[in-house]
Amino acid sequence: MATQRGPYLDDSLGLMLNGYAWLPGLWRRGGGRAVRTRVMGQPAVALRGPDAVRFFYDERHVRRHSAIPEPVEGTLFGHGAVHTLDGADHRHRKALFRSLLTDPRRVGELVDHVAAAWDEAIATAGDGRRVVLFDEASRVITKGVCAWAGIPLDRAEVAPVARDLVALVDGFATLGPRHWRARRARGRRERWLAALIDQVRAGAVSATPGSALEAVARHRQRGGQPMDVDLAAVELLNIIRPTVAVSWFVAFTAHALHRWPGQRDRLRAGDTGYAVAFAHEVRRFYPFAPFVGARAVTDLTWQGQHIPAGSLVLLDIYGQNHDARLWPEPYRFDPGRFVGRAPDPYELIPQGGADPATGHRCPGEDVTVALLAAFAGWLARLDYTVPEQDLTISLRRIPALPRSRFVLSAAASPAQVCRVRLGGTPKTAR
Repeated sequence: MATQRGPYLDDSLGLMLNGYAWLPGLWRRGGGRAVRTRVMGQPAVALRGPDAVRFFYDERHVRRHSAIPEPVEGTLFGHGAVHTLDGADHRHRKALFRSLLTDPRRVGELVDHVAAAWDEAIATAGDGRRVVLFDEASRVITKGVCAWAGIPLDRAEVAPVARDLVALVDGFATLGPRHWRARRARGRRERWLAALIDQVRAGAVSATPGSALEAVARHRQRGGQPMDVDLAAVELLNIIRPTVAVSWFVAFTAHALHRWPGQRDRLRAGDTGYAVAFAHEVRRFYPFAPFVGARAVTDLTWQGQHIPAGSLVLLDIYGQNHDARLWPEPYRFDPGRFVGRAPDPYELIPQGGADPATGHRCPGEDVTVALLAAFAGWLARLDYTVPEQDLTISLRRIPALPRSRFVLSAAASPAQVCRVRLGGTPKTAR
Protein backbone atom coordinates (compact mmCIF):
# COMPACT_ATOMS: atom_id res chain seq x y z
CA MET A 1 0.00 0.00 0.00
CA ALA A 2 1.16 3.52 -0.67
CA THR A 3 1.54 5.91 2.23
CA GLN A 4 -1.30 8.36 2.81
CA ARG A 5 0.22 11.27 4.61
CA GLY A 6 -0.94 14.80 4.22
CA PRO A 7 -0.71 17.65 3.83
CA TYR A 8 2.57 17.17 1.99
CA LEU A 9 5.49 19.55 2.20
CA ASP A 10 7.47 20.17 -0.96
CA ASP A 11 10.55 17.95 -0.90
CA SER A 12 12.55 19.49 -3.75
CA LEU A 13 15.32 20.28 -1.27
CA GLY A 14 15.35 16.63 -0.23
CA LEU A 15 15.86 15.64 -3.86
CA MET A 16 18.73 18.11 -4.23
CA LEU A 17 20.41 16.96 -1.02
CA ASN A 18 19.94 13.21 -1.43
CA GLY A 19 20.09 12.62 -5.19
CA TYR A 20 19.70 8.96 -6.04
CA ALA A 21 18.87 8.10 -2.43
CA TRP A 22 15.87 10.46 -2.33
CA LEU A 23 13.10 8.11 -3.46
CA PRO A 24 14.61 4.99 -1.78
CA GLY A 25 14.68 7.05 1.44
CA LEU A 26 10.99 7.84 1.09
CA TRP A 27 10.30 4.13 0.68
CA ARG A 28 12.24 3.21 3.80
CA ARG A 29 10.22 5.72 5.81
CA GLY A 30 6.86 4.96 4.20
CA GLY A 31 6.97 1.34 3.08
CA GLY A 32 5.03 -0.18 0.22
CA ARG A 33 5.69 0.13 -3.51
CA ALA A 34 4.35 3.65 -3.87
CA VAL A 35 4.92 6.85 -1.92
CA ARG A 36 3.40 10.29 -2.17
CA THR A 37 5.39 13.49 -2.04
CA ARG A 38 5.59 16.96 -3.55
CA VAL A 39 8.39 18.10 -5.81
CA MET A 40 8.81 21.34 -7.77
CA GLY A 41 5.57 22.51 -6.15
CA GLN A 42 3.54 19.64 -7.61
CA PRO A 43 1.96 16.56 -6.06
CA ALA A 44 3.73 13.37 -7.10
CA VAL A 45 3.41 9.65 -6.56
CA ALA A 46 6.47 7.44 -6.97
CA LEU A 47 6.23 3.81 -8.08
CA ARG A 48 8.56 0.86 -8.42
CA GLY A 49 8.41 -2.79 -9.38
CA PRO A 50 7.50 -4.72 -12.55
CA ASP A 51 3.78 -3.98 -12.19
CA ALA A 52 4.62 -0.31 -11.75
CA VAL A 53 6.66 -0.36 -14.97
CA ARG A 54 3.69 -1.82 -16.85
CA PHE A 55 1.43 0.83 -15.33
CA PHE A 56 3.85 3.68 -16.05
CA TYR A 57 4.44 2.79 -19.70
CA ASP A 58 0.74 2.39 -20.48
CA GLU A 59 -0.22 5.48 -22.53
CA ARG A 60 -3.74 5.26 -21.15
CA HIS A 61 -2.27 6.20 -17.77
CA VAL A 62 0.48 8.78 -18.27
CA ARG A 63 1.95 11.12 -20.86
CA ARG A 64 5.38 12.67 -21.21
CA HIS A 65 4.21 15.90 -22.80
CA SER A 66 4.42 18.72 -20.24
CA ALA A 67 5.96 16.40 -17.64
CA ILE A 68 9.63 17.01 -18.51
CA PRO A 69 10.89 20.13 -16.69
CA GLU A 70 12.22 22.83 -18.99
CA PRO A 71 15.72 22.70 -17.44
CA VAL A 72 15.93 19.04 -18.51
CA GLU A 73 14.40 19.62 -21.94
CA GLY A 74 16.65 22.63 -22.50
CA THR A 75 19.84 20.69 -21.77
CA LEU A 76 19.55 16.91 -22.00
CA PHE A 77 16.85 16.31 -24.64
CA GLY A 78 16.28 19.52 -26.59
CA HIS A 79 12.98 21.27 -27.25
CA GLY A 80 10.53 19.21 -29.30
CA ALA A 81 12.61 16.03 -28.97
CA VAL A 82 11.16 12.54 -29.29
CA HIS A 83 11.23 12.22 -25.49
CA THR A 84 8.51 14.90 -25.21
CA LEU A 85 6.04 13.21 -27.58
CA ASP A 86 3.23 10.76 -26.96
CA GLY A 87 1.02 8.42 -28.96
CA ALA A 88 1.30 8.09 -32.73
CA ASP A 89 3.68 11.07 -33.05
CA HIS A 90 6.06 9.45 -30.58
CA ARG A 91 5.94 6.05 -32.29
CA HIS A 92 6.56 7.60 -35.71
CA ARG A 93 9.59 9.59 -34.53
CA LYS A 94 10.83 6.68 -32.41
CA ALA A 95 10.86 4.47 -35.52
CA LEU A 96 13.63 6.70 -36.93
CA PHE A 97 15.82 6.00 -33.90
CA ARG A 98 15.03 2.31 -33.81
CA SER A 99 15.95 1.90 -37.48
CA LEU A 100 19.41 3.25 -36.68
CA LEU A 101 20.08 1.90 -33.19
CA THR A 102 18.54 -1.57 -32.97
CA ASP A 103 19.74 -3.22 -36.19
CA PRO A 104 22.53 -5.65 -35.13
CA ARG A 105 24.52 -4.84 -38.28
CA ARG A 106 24.43 -1.11 -37.56
CA VAL A 107 25.27 -1.67 -33.90
CA GLY A 108 28.25 -3.79 -34.95
CA GLU A 109 29.47 -1.08 -37.29
CA LEU A 110 29.25 1.49 -34.50
CA VAL A 111 31.26 -0.72 -32.16
CA ASP A 112 33.87 -1.18 -34.92
CA HIS A 113 34.22 2.60 -35.33
CA VAL A 114 34.65 3.06 -31.59
CA ALA A 115 37.14 0.16 -31.50
CA ALA A 116 39.28 1.87 -34.13
CA ALA A 117 39.25 5.12 -32.14
CA TRP A 118 40.12 3.19 -28.95
CA ASP A 119 43.06 1.46 -30.64
CA GLU A 120 44.42 4.80 -31.76
CA ALA A 121 43.99 6.36 -28.32
CA ILE A 122 45.64 3.47 -26.47
CA ALA A 123 48.51 3.35 -28.95
CA THR A 124 49.43 6.88 -27.90
CA ALA A 125 48.83 6.31 -24.19
CA GLY A 126 51.40 3.60 -23.52
CA ASP A 127 54.59 3.73 -21.51
CA GLY A 128 52.98 4.94 -18.31
CA ARG A 129 51.24 8.14 -19.38
CA ARG A 130 48.36 8.94 -17.08
CA VAL A 131 44.96 8.88 -18.74
CA VAL A 132 41.68 10.12 -17.27
CA LEU A 133 39.56 7.26 -18.55
CA PHE A 134 36.22 9.08 -18.49
CA ASP A 135 37.59 11.94 -20.58
CA GLU A 136 39.43 9.61 -22.95
CA ALA A 137 36.35 7.43 -23.40
CA SER A 138 34.23 10.47 -24.22
CA ARG A 139 36.66 11.48 -26.98
CA VAL A 140 36.94 7.92 -28.29
CA ILE A 141 33.17 7.45 -28.44
CA THR A 142 32.65 10.92 -29.94
CA LYS A 143 35.08 10.14 -32.72
CA GLY A 144 33.56 6.71 -33.31
CA VAL A 145 29.89 7.70 -33.25
CA CYS A 146 30.40 10.73 -35.49
CA ALA A 147 32.26 8.59 -38.05
CA TRP A 148 29.44 6.02 -37.87
CA ALA A 149 26.75 8.70 -38.14
CA GLY A 150 28.39 10.30 -41.19
CA ILE A 151 29.11 13.56 -39.36
CA PRO A 152 32.38 15.12 -40.60
CA LEU A 153 34.72 15.75 -37.68
CA ASP A 154 38.32 16.96 -37.94
CA ARG A 155 40.84 15.67 -35.42
CA ALA A 156 40.99 19.11 -33.78
CA GLU A 157 37.21 19.11 -33.32
CA VAL A 158 36.97 15.83 -31.42
CA ALA A 159 37.88 17.16 -27.96
CA PRO A 160 35.61 20.25 -27.98
CA VAL A 161 32.67 18.28 -29.38
CA ALA A 162 33.20 15.58 -26.76
CA ARG A 163 33.30 18.19 -23.98
CA ASP A 164 30.01 19.66 -25.16
CA LEU A 165 28.29 16.29 -25.48
CA VAL A 166 29.43 15.39 -21.97
CA ALA A 167 28.23 18.77 -20.70
CA LEU A 168 24.70 18.12 -22.03
CA VAL A 169 24.43 15.07 -19.79
CA ASP A 170 26.39 16.43 -16.86
CA GLY A 171 24.28 19.56 -16.45
CA PHE A 172 20.67 18.41 -16.73
CA ALA A 173 20.04 17.82 -13.01
CA THR A 174 21.47 21.00 -11.50
CA LEU A 175 20.79 24.72 -11.73
CA GLY A 176 24.41 25.66 -11.05
CA PRO A 177 27.40 26.20 -13.35
CA ARG A 178 27.11 22.69 -14.86
CA HIS A 179 23.60 23.55 -16.02
CA TRP A 180 24.64 26.76 -17.76
CA ARG A 181 27.57 25.00 -19.42
CA ALA A 182 25.06 22.49 -20.74
CA ARG A 183 22.79 25.21 -22.15
CA ARG A 184 25.68 26.89 -23.94
CA ALA A 185 26.87 23.53 -25.26
CA ARG A 186 23.39 22.70 -26.59
CA GLY A 187 23.21 26.00 -28.45
CA ARG A 188 26.62 25.43 -30.07
CA ARG A 189 25.91 21.85 -31.10
CA GLU A 190 22.40 22.47 -32.37
CA ARG A 191 23.70 25.32 -34.57
CA TRP A 192 26.56 23.10 -35.79
CA LEU A 193 24.29 20.22 -36.77
CA ALA A 194 21.54 22.46 -38.19
CA ALA A 195 24.09 24.03 -40.55
CA LEU A 196 25.29 20.57 -41.59
CA ILE A 197 21.74 19.33 -42.23
CA ASP A 198 21.01 22.48 -44.24
CA GLN A 199 24.04 21.74 -46.41
CA VAL A 200 22.93 18.14 -46.93
CA ARG A 201 19.45 19.24 -47.95
CA ALA A 202 20.89 21.84 -50.30
CA GLY A 203 23.22 19.30 -51.91
CA ALA A 204 26.35 21.12 -50.78
CA VAL A 205 27.39 18.16 -48.59
CA SER A 206 26.90 14.51 -49.53
CA ALA A 207 25.63 12.39 -46.67
CA THR A 208 26.74 8.76 -46.61
CA PRO A 209 23.83 6.63 -47.81
CA GLY A 210 22.13 4.93 -44.88
CA SER A 211 23.94 7.07 -42.30
CA ALA A 212 22.25 8.71 -39.35
CA LEU A 213 22.96 12.10 -40.92
CA GLU A 214 21.13 11.14 -44.10
CA ALA A 215 18.25 9.49 -42.23
CA VAL A 216 17.62 12.49 -40.01
CA ALA A 217 18.05 15.04 -42.82
CA ARG A 218 15.52 13.15 -44.99
CA HIS A 219 13.08 12.18 -42.24
CA ARG A 220 9.48 13.31 -42.64
CA GLN A 221 6.96 13.98 -39.94
CA ARG A 222 3.80 11.91 -39.64
CA GLY A 223 1.98 14.39 -41.86
CA GLY A 224 4.59 14.03 -44.60
CA GLN A 225 6.44 17.32 -44.11
CA PRO A 226 10.22 17.42 -43.47
CA MET A 227 11.35 18.14 -39.95
CA ASP A 228 12.26 21.73 -39.32
CA VAL A 229 16.05 21.98 -39.60
CA ASP A 230 16.41 23.02 -35.96
CA LEU A 231 14.33 20.04 -34.80
CA ALA A 232 16.33 17.75 -37.07
CA ALA A 233 19.48 19.02 -35.35
CA VAL A 234 17.94 18.24 -31.96
CA GLU A 235 17.24 14.66 -33.01
CA LEU A 236 20.63 14.08 -34.62
CA LEU A 237 22.13 15.30 -31.36
CA ASN A 238 19.86 12.82 -29.58
CA ILE A 239 21.62 10.03 -31.46
CA ILE A 240 25.21 11.02 -30.73
CA ARG A 241 24.74 12.55 -27.26
CA PRO A 242 23.36 9.38 -25.56
CA THR A 243 26.08 7.31 -27.22
CA VAL A 244 28.77 9.51 -25.69
CA ALA A 245 26.93 9.21 -22.36
CA VAL A 246 28.16 5.60 -22.32
CA SER A 247 31.39 7.19 -21.04
CA TRP A 248 29.81 7.21 -17.57
CA PHE A 249 29.34 3.45 -17.73
CA VAL A 250 32.89 3.00 -19.05
CA ALA A 251 34.22 4.71 -15.93
CA PHE A 252 31.97 2.48 -13.83
CA THR A 253 33.25 -0.57 -15.71
CA ALA A 254 36.82 0.31 -14.80
CA HIS A 255 35.70 0.97 -11.23
CA ALA A 256 34.12 -2.50 -11.05
CA LEU A 257 37.21 -4.20 -12.49
CA HIS A 258 39.35 -2.36 -9.93
CA ARG A 259 37.14 -3.31 -6.97
CA TRP A 260 36.56 -6.89 -8.10
CA PRO A 261 39.66 -7.87 -10.12
CA GLY A 262 38.54 -11.50 -10.22
CA GLN A 263 36.05 -10.44 -12.89
CA ARG A 264 38.90 -9.99 -15.36
CA ASP A 265 39.58 -13.64 -16.09
CA ARG A 266 36.42 -14.50 -18.03
CA LEU A 267 36.50 -11.15 -19.80
CA ARG A 268 40.14 -11.65 -20.84
CA ALA A 269 39.19 -15.06 -22.23
CA GLY A 270 36.75 -13.44 -24.64
CA ASP A 271 33.59 -14.93 -23.10
CA THR A 272 31.02 -12.90 -25.04
CA GLY A 273 28.05 -14.04 -22.97
CA TYR A 274 29.81 -13.09 -19.75
CA ALA A 275 30.81 -9.70 -21.19
CA VAL A 276 27.15 -8.95 -21.93
CA ALA A 277 26.14 -10.12 -18.44
CA PHE A 278 28.88 -7.89 -16.99
CA ALA A 279 27.52 -4.93 -18.96
CA HIS A 280 24.02 -5.53 -17.62
CA GLU A 281 25.28 -5.72 -14.05
CA VAL A 282 27.24 -2.48 -14.45
CA ARG A 283 24.04 -0.79 -15.62
CA ARG A 284 22.06 -2.27 -12.72
CA PHE A 285 24.60 -1.71 -9.95
CA TYR A 286 25.93 1.77 -10.69
CA PRO A 287 23.83 4.97 -10.55
CA PHE A 288 22.92 6.76 -13.76
CA ALA A 289 19.26 7.83 -14.17
CA PRO A 290 17.60 8.30 -10.74
CA PHE A 291 14.00 8.22 -11.96
CA VAL A 292 11.77 9.21 -14.87
CA GLY A 293 8.56 11.19 -14.70
CA ALA A 294 5.29 11.55 -16.54
CA ARG A 295 1.89 13.10 -15.88
CA ALA A 296 -1.36 11.29 -15.14
CA VAL A 297 -3.69 11.52 -18.12
CA THR A 298 -6.82 11.06 -16.02
CA ASP A 299 -7.79 10.08 -12.48
CA LEU A 300 -6.00 6.80 -11.82
CA THR A 301 -5.86 4.11 -9.18
CA TRP A 302 -2.63 2.35 -8.27
CA GLN A 303 -2.69 -0.38 -5.64
CA GLY A 304 -5.81 1.12 -4.13
CA GLN A 305 -4.41 4.67 -4.09
CA HIS A 306 -5.99 7.57 -5.97
CA ILE A 307 -3.73 9.47 -8.39
CA PRO A 308 -5.47 12.68 -9.51
CA ALA A 309 -5.34 13.70 -13.17
CA GLY A 310 -2.34 15.92 -13.87
CA SER A 311 -0.25 14.59 -10.99
CA LEU A 312 3.38 13.74 -11.53
CA VAL A 313 4.05 10.00 -11.64
CA LEU A 314 7.66 9.02 -10.96
CA LEU A 315 9.21 5.64 -11.72
CA ASP A 316 12.06 4.99 -9.28
CA ILE A 317 14.81 3.61 -11.53
CA TYR A 318 17.65 3.55 -9.02
CA GLY A 319 15.42 2.14 -6.30
CA GLN A 320 14.05 -0.62 -8.51
CA ASN A 321 17.51 -1.62 -9.71
CA HIS A 322 18.48 -2.07 -6.04
CA ASP A 323 15.25 -3.62 -4.77
CA ALA A 324 16.02 -6.76 -2.74
CA ARG A 325 12.70 -8.27 -3.84
CA LEU A 326 14.03 -8.34 -7.40
CA TRP A 327 17.79 -8.63 -6.81
CA PRO A 328 19.00 -10.72 -3.86
CA GLU A 329 21.84 -8.86 -2.13
CA PRO A 330 21.30 -5.88 -4.43
CA TYR A 331 24.48 -4.09 -3.35
CA ARG A 332 26.65 -7.06 -4.31
CA PHE A 333 28.16 -6.77 -7.79
CA ASP A 334 27.35 -10.05 -9.51
CA PRO A 335 27.25 -10.44 -13.31
CA GLY A 336 26.09 -14.00 -12.70
CA ARG A 337 22.58 -12.58 -12.30
CA PHE A 338 22.45 -12.28 -16.08
CA VAL A 339 24.46 -15.28 -17.24
CA GLY A 340 22.31 -17.53 -19.36
CA ARG A 341 19.16 -15.46 -19.04
CA ALA A 342 17.70 -12.44 -20.74
CA PRO A 343 17.00 -9.47 -18.45
CA ASP A 344 13.30 -8.94 -17.86
CA PRO A 345 12.42 -5.55 -19.45
CA TYR A 346 10.07 -4.84 -16.54
CA GLU A 347 12.71 -5.60 -13.89
CA LEU A 348 16.01 -4.21 -15.21
CA ILE A 349 15.28 -0.59 -16.12
CA PRO A 350 18.49 1.51 -16.11
CA GLN A 351 17.41 3.10 -19.42
CA GLY A 352 13.67 2.86 -18.89
CA GLY A 353 11.38 -0.13 -19.00
CA ALA A 354 8.91 -2.06 -21.14
CA ASP A 355 9.12 -2.42 -24.95
CA PRO A 356 11.23 0.23 -26.75
CA ALA A 357 9.12 -0.26 -29.88
CA THR A 358 5.98 1.05 -28.22
CA GLY A 359 7.09 3.03 -25.19
CA HIS A 360 9.74 5.46 -24.02
CA ARG A 361 12.44 2.90 -23.20
CA CYS A 362 15.74 4.08 -24.69
CA PRO A 363 16.15 2.78 -28.27
CA GLY A 364 19.92 2.95 -27.83
CA GLU A 365 20.07 0.27 -25.16
CA ASP A 366 21.51 -2.31 -27.57
CA VAL A 367 24.28 0.17 -28.40
CA THR A 368 25.00 0.77 -24.72
CA VAL A 369 25.25 -2.95 -23.94
CA ALA A 370 27.39 -3.71 -27.00
CA LEU A 371 29.81 -0.87 -26.26
CA LEU A 372 30.05 -1.75 -22.57
CA ALA A 373 30.67 -5.42 -23.29
CA ALA A 374 33.43 -4.39 -25.70
CA PHE A 375 34.99 -1.89 -23.28
CA ALA A 376 34.91 -4.49 -20.50
CA GLY A 377 37.01 -6.82 -22.64
CA TRP A 378 39.34 -4.08 -23.78
CA LEU A 379 39.97 -2.90 -20.22
CA ALA A 380 40.31 -6.44 -18.84
CA ARG A 381 43.08 -7.15 -21.35
CA LEU A 382 44.81 -3.80 -21.15
CA ASP A 383 48.01 -3.69 -19.09
CA TYR A 384 47.58 -0.68 -16.80
CA THR A 385 48.03 0.44 -13.22
CA VAL A 386 45.67 2.50 -11.09
CA PRO A 387 47.47 5.31 -9.27
CA GLU A 388 46.21 6.58 -5.93
CA GLN A 389 43.09 8.69 -6.45
CA ASP A 390 39.61 9.40 -5.07
CA LEU A 391 37.31 6.73 -6.52
CA THR A 392 34.34 7.50 -4.28
CA ILE A 393 30.98 7.86 -6.00
CA SER A 394 28.59 10.33 -4.40
CA LEU A 395 24.90 9.47 -4.69
CA ARG A 396 24.13 13.15 -4.19
CA ARG A 397 25.61 14.08 -7.55
CA ILE A 398 23.39 13.46 -10.59
CA PRO A 399 24.73 12.03 -12.83
CA ALA A 400 27.12 10.22 -10.49
CA LEU A 401 30.75 9.59 -11.42
CA PRO A 402 33.93 8.52 -9.60
CA ARG A 403 35.39 11.74 -8.24
CA SER A 404 38.69 11.20 -10.04
CA ARG A 405 36.89 10.20 -13.28
CA PHE A 406 39.12 7.09 -13.04
CA VAL A 407 42.78 7.68 -13.77
CA LEU A 408 44.93 4.88 -15.16
CA SER A 409 48.48 4.53 -16.43
CA ALA A 410 48.61 2.37 -19.53
CA ALA A 411 51.77 0.27 -19.53
CA ALA A 412 51.53 -1.15 -23.03
CA SER A 413 53.74 0.33 -25.71
CA PRO A 414 52.19 0.97 -29.13
CA ALA A 415 53.81 -2.20 -30.49
CA GLN A 416 52.14 -4.28 -27.78
CA VAL A 417 48.63 -2.92 -28.21
CA CYS A 418 46.26 -5.56 -29.52
CA ARG A 419 42.64 -4.88 -30.33
CA VAL A 420 40.31 -6.89 -28.16
CA ARG A 421 37.52 -8.59 -30.05
CA LEU A 422 34.58 -10.35 -28.51
CA GLY A 423 33.70 -12.66 -31.39
CA GLY A 424 31.29 -10.25 -33.04
CA THR A 425 28.95 -7.61 -31.68
CA PRO A 426 27.37 -8.61 -28.37
CA LYS A 427 23.60 -8.63 -28.45
CA THR A 428 21.38 -7.66 -25.56
CA ALA A 429 18.76 -10.31 -25.01
CA ARG A 430 15.21 -9.28 -24.28
